[in-house]
Amino acid sequence: MAEAGTGYVQLGDSLSRTDGPLKVTGQALYAADHFVQGMLFGVVVNSTVARGRIARLLLDRARAVSGVRDILTHENRPRTRSMDIFYKDMTAPGGSPFKPLYSDAILYSGQPIALVLADTFEAAREASQLVQVEYDTEPHATDLRAEVHRAHEPKGFKAGYVPPPKPKGDADAAFVAAPVKIDASYYSGAEHHNPMEMHATTVVRGDEGHLTIYDKTQGSQNSRWVVSRVFGLGKDKVTVKNPFVGGAFGSGLRPQYNLILAVMASLHTECSVRVVLTRQQMFTFGHRPETTQRVRLAADSDGRLRSIIHEAVAETSRLEDYVEVVVNWSGQLYRSDNVRLEYKLVDLDRFSPIDMRAPGAAHGVHAIEVAMDELAHALKMDPLALRLRNYAEFDPTTDLPHSTKELKACYAQGAERFGWSRRTLEPRSMRDGNELIGWGMATGVWDAMQMFARARAVLHPDGRLEVSSAASDIGTGTYTVMAQIAAAALGLPMEHVTFKLGDSTLPVAPIEGGSSHVATVGSAVEGVCEKLQKTLFKMARGLKGSPLAKARFADVEFVRGALRLKGVAGAHVPLATVLASMSAPLEEKYLMLPHMLKQRKYSRATHSAVFCEVRVDEELGTVRVTRVVSAIAAGRIISAKTARSQIYGGVVWGISQALHEEAHSDNTLGRFMNHSFAEYHIPVQADIHDIDVIFVDEDDRIVSRLGAKGVGEIGQVGVAAAICNAIFHATGKRIRSTPMTPDKVMQLSDASQQTDAPYSPSHS
Repeated sequence: MAEAGTGYVQLGDSLSRTDGPLKVTGQALYAADHFVQGMLFGVVVNSTVARGRIARLLLDRARAVSGVRDILTHENRPRTRSMDIFYKDMTAPGGSPFKPLYSDAILYSGQPIALVLADTFEAAREASQLVQVEYDTEPHATDLRAEVHRAHEPKGFKAGYVPPPKPKGDADAAFVAAPVKIDASYYSGAEHHNPMEMHATTVVRGDEGHLTIYDKTQGSQNSRWVVSRVFGLGKDKVTVKNPFVGGAFGSGLRPQYNLILAVMASLHTECSVRVVLTRQQMFTFGHRPETTQRVRLAADSDGRLRSIIHEAVAETSRLEDYVEVVVNWSGQLYRSDNVRLEYKLVDLDRFSPIDMRAPGAAHGVHAIEVAMDELAHALKMDPLALRLRNYAEFDPTTDLPHSTKELKACYAQGAERFGWSRRTLEPRSMRDGNELIGWGMATGVWDAMQMFARARAVLHPDGRLEVSSAASDIGTGTYTVMAQIAAAALGLPMEHVTFKLGDSTLPVAPIEGGSSHVATVGSAVEGVCEKLQKTLFKMARGLKGSPLAKARFADVEFVRGALRLKGVAGAHVPLATVLASMSAPLEEKYLMLPHMLKQRKYSRATHSAVFCEVRVDEELGTVRVTRVVSAIAAGRIISAKTARSQIYGGVVWGISQALHEEAHSDNTLGRFMNHSFAEYHIPVQADIHDIDVIFVDEDDRIVSRLGAKGVGEIGQVGVAAAICNAIFHATGKRIRSTPMTPDKVMQLSDASQQTDAPYSPSHS
């Protein structure tokens, strides 16, 4: 651990966030916090119908409001490029991206159809409520389960998407022949991102029309790229900044319509412009897709899996084929000679879904893990024992070895900490007063990804180190972790290290997503610091009387402000002595490229085992999650405190998925109805109790030179399934749709749950 008061750190230490003081004192400026004199304020007007065309816009009353400068619509917007390719960002799926104010066509309820611009926000808001629209409506479809017969194979491409592998063996025949089998359908409704910071864009016009854009985004360079292409602006005319982001978890991966509208307004008026979406408007763009799944598992009487069949149908928009990896996890987690996986889409009159924390896995792993629990019950077998019986040492879908896989250790350590051995086998066998107690568990899995990135480092003669990359910090601790990596590499105190991020002019970095930032940008930071190390070592060797004169670089370590020979007491050169010989700062750049030839030989993933306790009041239908133990294998943990916080947050989100979050759609109107925190439920403090996180020892040099994987997504995966399984253990009732609300818990018959998720796959 870091020694108190020294400022020197090692990888793995628990550090408080370096950006914490700025945030708690209000000095951190977010996208909507920037102000310049003469700025205009924009308020978006949204459509109230799901499909059709704008017949007429009545704007006179809105224009008459004092302070209103203009109202942008499809009729008077500035010129934008028309081809789809210019609107595609770095994470876009196949199809045609949505183009704000492009034409009179209405593609979904909530679509932006006008932007009111005024001298004050209050005037813009008042005028926006006076805009009147007449529509020519057309029939719409927004009900996935009613449209599942239209399911089609996905087309197009999306970064990170891997289609289901080809069938292995004859899963259907093996299912029929097996003595023990489970056939169940599962339903997950749409979920909406609700970060604390709502989506906003502030465009500041500078000299010669240069645009400095403060945007809520997970990738400043992605936003700059789209703006430049849509409006035909040179790279030198646009800078996007996102130094602070108040939560995102997927909602900021793609540039949202506020960005395009704000830039459009600034170009049209030649003024600086701010556009902030309301909380209600946060429900008018992408969301986690509504999904229905069917899982069939068959096993021998000893629990060995004979067949795995997992089929899923998810929603997408009419414009794009948004895709996720939903069913592949079932083939990766457990051994079986017969596996068939299928994933299809239904296009609806909604905005394209977008990634939300652990996209695809959050509901795909949920289905297979609940089905495994159902199979364990049918076998009268301990759920953990069933998973160990079918444990896969190699990836069953590719036959490749894992770069590292400490899932067995997750099972063992999590079960020990939780006290799983004391669990009774039969449901309804544990009670405390009027509450039934249930213990459930589930496995979690997520890809261990690495992309490419550049980093720049400048070491000053006074010992200050500045490292930079166009990374993002969405509240996950990027500032802290990157500074920690650099400080540990050069043996500097943390207070001497500054990490710069959130600026499109900095060295290239990927979008912050998929739990890849530490493995990617962190590796680039360590790489650039190693180049500094080598330069400093050469300088230290050349000093008169240097104890390192005959040393090799591999024999030297940078520790506590000095270069020293490993294992040789007193053989060191103070870093200050080396720096004193410098006449100018040292600067290095580094390009981190994944070692693809090496990585392709392995299956790379993070794993977890989640154990939870619930207490269920049958009369009220309330469920309390009183204990969660999450054992995580995510490679080398670089910053223990920020990593643990990530898992805490993931567990809370898993509880939210299991018991709270539910978007209600009125399919007659074709719109989401509960678009506020008053009606879209998320957990509060009273819903969260004891959460215990275990990091299992793991060091993966295949995934990254640091040995690190990612922890952002894995914390949520499996949590909702563990809760579902615990509710069954408590009550004997199996709930196959999320969220598992009190009305479902109070239903008397298990049979009533069998029709929660109608499913009509092609192979039924």
